[in-house]
Amino acid sequence: MKKSDVIFILIVIAVLVPFFIPQTHFLEYFNLWTSAHPFIMSFFKFAILATVGEMLGLRISHGVYNQKGFGILPRAIVWGVLGMGICMAMIIFKAGVPAFLEVVSGCEKGHMAALLAGELSWGKVGVAFTVSVAMNSIFAPVFMTLHKITDTHIINNGGTLRGFFTPIKMEQIIVGLNWKAQWNLVFKKYIPLFWFPAHTITFLLPPNLQVLFAALLGVVLGVMLSIANLKKM
Repeated sequence: MKKSDVIFILIVIAVLVPFFIPQTHFLEYFNLWTSAHPFIMSFFKFAILATVGEMLGLRISHGVYNQKGFGILPRAIVWGVLGMGICMAMIIFKAGVPAFLEVVSGCEKGHMAALLAGELSWGKVGVAFTVSVAMNSIFAPVFMTLHKITDTHIINNGGTLRGFFTPIKMEQIIVGLNWKAQWNLVFKKYIPLFWFPAHTITFLLPPNLQVLFAALLGVVLGVMLSIANLKKM
């Protein structure tokens, strides 16, 4: 274990410990802030956690948590904005998919939404799985491709903030993307094999725990996309 690993672990512990000390009321405040300001909190959760996930992905693939041109701060900004998009998508699909199921099944209005909000049952599992499949089939491919584009833009500009705020050469980047890796790894494996079940679990949890679980999944997402970006196929 390297010195950087020890420092990284100590920082993670220092951040997580307040959540497990009841006297600090940190978890209570966290839930209150999330409820009152869901998009702002989503920005910071994903800016921190998903960026940490990418740093872990870099550690796994290159043995370091940061390197020249990696661009931690630009990546954090991108993840913050994408985190707000994820928050929006969860709201839309949690409301829209149950309504869709009611239309196609002929159920009483509000029945599917009540199942999703109710106690654990096979009906709730079915609705949660459908919400997850819809969100990850419709939203996730666009989301992950956009991340790939911004990631390439950051690398092309040396990981600097100044370079990050230059116009994105969208056409050039899209043409040069490794679509084989994007299709075979991200779309065919990550989404159906991991994100379908992972977000099914997310939508089965109570709302306050959904927030925490989604934030933790941000770390996994950062690792996955970082490895996908570095993987040559």
